[in-house]
Amino acid sequence: MDASQLDTGVSERELRLDDAIRKTAPGTALRHALDMIIAGHLGALVCIGDTENVLAAGDDGFRLDVSFTANRLFELCKMDGAVVVDRDLTKILRANYHLNPDPSLPTSETGTRHRTASRMSLLTNAMVISVSERRSVVNVYVDGKGYQLKTVSELLALVNQLTNAMQNTRQQLDRSLLRLTSLELDNCVTLGDITNVLYLFETLITAGDELDDCVVQLGREGKTTQMQREEYLAGIDEAYTLMIRDYALDSSAEAARAIRVSLHDIVNTQLRSAKSVSKLLGYTDERADDSIMVPLGLRTLSRVPVVREGMADKIVDEYGSLQEVLEAVDDDPARLGEIGVKNPGVLANSLHRMWGKGER
Repeated sequence: MDASQLDTGVSERELRLDDAIRKTAPGTALRHALDMIIAGHLGALVCIGDTENVLAAGDDGFRLDVSFTANRLFELCKMDGAVVVDRDLTKILRANYHLNPDPSLPTSETGTRHRTASRMSLLTNAMVISVSERRSVVNVYVDGKGYQLKTVSELLALVNQLTNAMQNTRQQLDRSLLRLTSLELDNCVTLGDITNVLYLFETLITAGDELDDCVVQLGREGKTTQMQREEYLAGIDEAYTLMIRDYALDSSAEAARAIRVSLHDIVNTQLRSAKSVSKLLGYTDERADDSIMVPLGLRTLSRVPVVREGMADKIVDEYGSLQEVLEAVDDDPARLGEIGVKNPGVLANSLHRMWGKGER
């Protein structure tokens, strides 16, 4: 499960806003036109899609019905009024069009052009773009919500900050997970240890979400950034879910997904609170930072190459916890073969090396 899929209840407005951001990303013809408009110190009002309702909210102007190009849109924006474009950005339908949305529609915008754009996006399902002549900024409106486009230089500066943050956090997380494995094998993991690692997981995933937003806004310029993001998040999804299953009262995959949503939604101070994390993991008793936590061992067992997909669950179902698995490995590793583990001796040796005891 990718972090971006944690919340499946994405609203229609969010989907439309995402579509609007993609259509105005650097490298698109529409963004090229907007850049020319700003460079020409012009103001502009552009309505894209829901043509019937847009035309019903205005009058006058020039009927065009010509192919859409960046240069044509730029030239037509030199006139007053709005430019009306079809949803697929293939035709320019009207220019110098005077829009008259209902003035009673609520808006927090102040400038005339922005107020009109906001109200038109409420009145219709169009994506409405407003370019400020005085401030040289571009706002995209969907359902009355405005979104100011960042310049490429602004986006790249943010990308640099986020990639540095992800790199540092990934390094911290990898070190913390190695330490956690050692603590698990020694049976001395505390709630404080768990809280710290979960915090690092969430910090990394949150930065990844923000970087993904930048990738969308960068359009064609964001391919390298997307590759970096994937590198920093490699293997994180599975490790995060398995760790939660290791320590949650309900170790099912369904419960782990629900806990991840809760962890992603809580505020930073609660995420760093062992008491809050304990409750999210399903425990009702009072637990302190130094409370000992007993792992099932799903994450650690899954790191062993001979443990195929789904086999870690079978091993844990059979033995109950990582410590009991370790005891079984010491007593009779061949018994692991009875539950389907191929090369149980290899598994036993791998666990002993991880434990620092060398091969059997």
